[in-house]
Amino acid sequence: MTIDTGELVDWKAFQACRAQLGAGFVRILGYFEEDGKKSIALIENAMRDKSATALVNPAHMLKGEAYQFGAQALGSTAERIEMVARQCIEHRIDPDEVLPDVAKLRRLFEQTLQALQRETSPLVERRRGFGQRSFGMNQSFGRL
Repeated sequence: MTIDTGELVDWKAFQACRAQLGAGFVRILGYFEEDGKKSIALIENAMRDKSATALVNPAHMLKGEAYQFGAQALGSTAERIEMVARQCIEHRIDPDEVLPDVAKLRRLFEQTLQALQRETSPLVERRRGFGQRSFGMNQSFGRL
Protein backbone atom coordinates (compact mmCIF):
# COMPACT_ATOMS: atom_id res chain seq x y z
CA MET A 1 0.00 0.00 0.00
CA THR A 2 1.44 3.34 -1.09
CA ILE A 3 0.23 6.59 0.40
CA ASP A 4 -0.07 9.75 -1.70
CA THR A 5 2.95 12.00 -1.02
CA GLY A 6 0.57 14.88 -0.26
CA GLU A 7 -0.71 12.86 2.69
CA LEU A 8 2.83 11.98 3.79
CA VAL A 9 4.47 15.38 3.67
CA ASP A 10 3.41 18.97 4.23
CA TRP A 11 5.39 20.35 1.29
CA LYS A 12 5.18 23.95 2.52
CA ALA A 13 6.79 22.93 5.82
CA PHE A 14 9.34 20.88 3.89
CA GLN A 15 10.29 23.86 1.70
CA ALA A 16 10.54 26.13 4.75
CA CYS A 17 12.87 23.62 6.42
CA ARG A 18 14.93 23.34 3.26
CA ALA A 19 15.27 27.11 3.03
CA GLN A 20 16.15 27.45 6.70
CA LEU A 21 18.83 24.72 6.63
CA GLY A 22 20.31 25.94 3.34
CA ALA A 23 23.47 24.15 2.27
CA GLY A 24 23.27 21.78 5.24
CA PHE A 25 19.88 20.43 4.21
CA VAL A 26 21.03 17.30 2.37
CA ARG A 27 23.42 16.40 5.18
CA ILE A 28 20.66 16.82 7.80
CA LEU A 29 18.29 14.74 5.67
CA GLY A 30 20.95 12.02 5.69
CA TYR A 31 21.03 12.19 9.49
CA PHE A 32 17.24 11.87 9.50
CA GLU A 33 17.56 8.66 7.49
CA GLU A 34 20.21 7.19 9.81
CA ASP A 35 18.51 8.27 13.03
CA GLY A 36 15.09 7.21 11.76
CA LYS A 37 16.26 3.68 11.00
CA LYS A 38 17.79 3.42 14.48
CA SER A 39 14.67 4.80 16.14
CA ILE A 40 12.41 2.39 14.29
CA ALA A 41 14.59 -0.58 15.23
CA LEU A 42 14.49 0.53 18.88
CA ILE A 43 10.70 0.99 18.73
CA GLU A 44 10.21 -2.46 17.19
CA ASN A 45 12.47 -4.07 19.80
CA ALA A 46 10.67 -2.26 22.61
CA MET A 47 7.34 -3.47 21.27
CA ARG A 48 8.59 -7.06 21.10
CA ASP A 49 9.70 -6.68 24.73
CA LYS A 50 6.40 -4.97 25.61
CA SER A 51 8.41 -2.16 27.18
CA ALA A 52 6.52 1.12 27.21
CA THR A 53 9.54 2.80 28.81
CA ALA A 54 11.81 1.81 25.90
CA LEU A 55 9.26 3.15 23.39
CA VAL A 56 9.23 6.74 24.61
CA ASN A 57 12.66 8.14 23.64
CA PRO A 58 12.98 6.75 20.11
CA ALA A 59 9.36 7.66 19.32
CA HIS A 60 9.94 11.17 20.69
CA MET A 61 13.09 11.60 18.60
CA LEU A 62 11.44 10.27 15.43
CA LYS A 63 8.45 12.55 15.99
CA GLY A 64 10.58 15.67 16.27
CA GLU A 65 12.72 14.91 13.25
CA ALA A 66 9.72 13.96 11.13
CA TYR A 67 7.84 17.15 11.93
CA GLN A 68 10.99 19.18 11.18
CA PHE A 69 10.87 17.94 7.57
CA GLY A 70 7.10 18.28 7.26
CA ALA A 71 6.60 14.50 7.44
CA GLN A 72 3.21 14.84 9.07
CA ALA A 73 1.95 11.24 8.82
CA LEU A 74 5.18 9.83 10.22
CA GLY A 75 5.36 12.49 12.94
CA SER A 76 1.78 11.93 14.09
CA THR A 77 2.25 8.14 14.17
CA ALA A 78 5.43 8.48 16.24
CA GLU A 79 3.67 11.00 18.48
CA ARG A 80 0.80 8.58 19.11
CA ILE A 81 3.28 5.82 20.00
CA GLU A 82 5.07 8.17 22.40
CA MET A 83 1.91 9.44 24.09
CA VAL A 84 0.36 6.00 24.53
CA ALA A 85 3.68 4.64 25.85
CA ARG A 86 3.78 7.45 28.43
CA GLN A 87 0.24 6.59 29.52
CA CYS A 88 1.16 2.92 29.75
CA ILE A 89 4.08 3.80 32.01
CA GLU A 90 1.80 5.81 34.29
CA HIS A 91 -0.79 3.03 34.46
CA ARG A 92 1.81 0.24 34.52
CA ILE A 93 0.30 -1.62 31.57
CA ASP A 94 1.71 -3.14 28.39
CA PRO A 95 1.72 -0.93 25.28
CA ASP A 96 -0.37 -3.37 23.19
CA GLU A 97 -2.62 -0.52 22.00
CA VAL A 98 0.13 0.87 19.73
CA LEU A 99 0.98 -2.42 18.04
CA PRO A 100 -0.85 -1.44 14.79
CA ASP A 101 1.05 1.88 14.71
CA VAL A 102 4.39 0.17 15.32
CA ALA A 103 3.59 -2.41 12.64
CA LYS A 104 3.08 0.28 9.97
CA LEU A 105 5.90 2.58 11.13
CA ARG A 106 8.79 1.14 9.07
CA ARG A 107 6.84 1.20 5.79
CA LEU A 108 5.59 4.70 6.52
CA PHE A 109 9.16 5.85 7.21
CA GLU A 110 10.44 4.28 3.97
CA GLN A 111 7.67 5.85 1.87
CA THR A 112 8.23 9.23 3.51
CA LEU A 113 11.98 9.06 3.00
CA GLN A 114 11.52 8.14 -0.68
CA ALA A 115 9.22 11.13 -1.16
CA LEU A 116 11.68 13.50 0.55
CA GLN A 117 14.65 12.15 -1.41
CA ARG A 118 12.75 12.31 -4.68
CA GLU A 119 11.98 15.97 -3.98
CA THR A 120 15.62 16.77 -3.20
CA SER A 121 17.17 14.83 -6.06
CA PRO A 122 18.82 17.11 -8.63
CA LEU A 123 18.04 14.52 -11.30
CA VAL A 124 14.26 14.74 -10.94
CA GLU A 125 12.54 17.11 -13.32
CA ARG A 126 10.23 19.43 -11.41
CA ARG A 127 6.88 20.59 -12.65
CA ARG A 128 7.01 24.23 -13.58
CA GLY A 129 4.50 26.56 -12.01
CA PHE A 130 2.90 29.53 -13.71
CA GLY A 131 5.48 32.13 -14.62
CA GLN A 132 8.48 29.83 -14.39
CA ARG A 133 10.42 29.34 -17.55
CA SER A 134 11.95 26.06 -18.57
CA PHE A 135 15.41 26.14 -20.11
CA GLY A 136 15.81 23.32 -22.61
CA MET A 137 18.37 22.41 -25.26
CA ASN A 138 17.17 25.04 -27.75
CA GLN A 139 17.21 27.92 -25.30
CA SER A 140 20.12 29.94 -24.06
CA PHE A 141 20.42 31.26 -20.56
CA GLY A 142 20.00 35.02 -20.44
CA ARG A 143 18.13 35.38 -23.73
CA LEU A 144 14.42 36.07 -23.99
